[in-house]
Amino acid sequence: MNKLLTQTQWNWLTSGVALGVTFLLAVLLVKPIGVSTQFVIFDGIVWNLFSNSVVQVDEGAKSGYTSANSYLAKSGGKYAENVANPFNYSFIFVIAMIGGGFLAARLQGEKTPPEQNIAPDIWRDTFGDSLWRRYAAVFLGGILVLFGARLAGGCTSGHMMSGMMQTSLSGYLFAMGAFAAAVPVALLLYKRRN
Repeated sequence: MNKLLTQTQWNWLTSGVALGVTFLLAVLLVKPIGVSTQFVIFDGIVWNLFSNSVVQVDEGAKSGYTSANSYLAKSGGKYAENVANPFNYSFIFVIAMIGGGFLAARLQGEKTPPEQNIAPDIWRDTFGDSLWRRYAAVFLGGILVLFGARLAGGCTSGHMMSGMMQTSLSGYLFAMGAFAAAVPVALLLYKRRN
């Protein structure tokens, strides 16, 4: 592969500064970053493919759209509008995150050993090499994170990163709650075995 196209993995400081600058630019130039709502929008898009009654045009709504689904109809039909017209900033941003992650993995100069692609050492030392166990845990973890994000009204990028950057009290409370749950669970799951 061309040397100009390969990259090395950044250290925590470089990654943190890049993430902070990205969030700052997003807040200043477009809007705060939030991702979990786009899963709801995607569900609505799929649902709309099979039922033309999910989203309706409503001249009285702030966005011009409404839905029989109360979640899609809230905020003046903003989510219903996003289902009807999915090619907006937020939805494209999520697609670009997936593409960017794939591109970064392909361009990474220092390749990860094959066993590391399945799971990091700490996982394999604790739970073994079972590929299906790893996939089941990741899938279940993803469901729990998405459920929690919708229950909290936003995800870590919306509440914690964008929220704290805007000095939102809910962002700080969300961050404290996330770490108060994550640290004990990690200590429990990855406790040292003799």
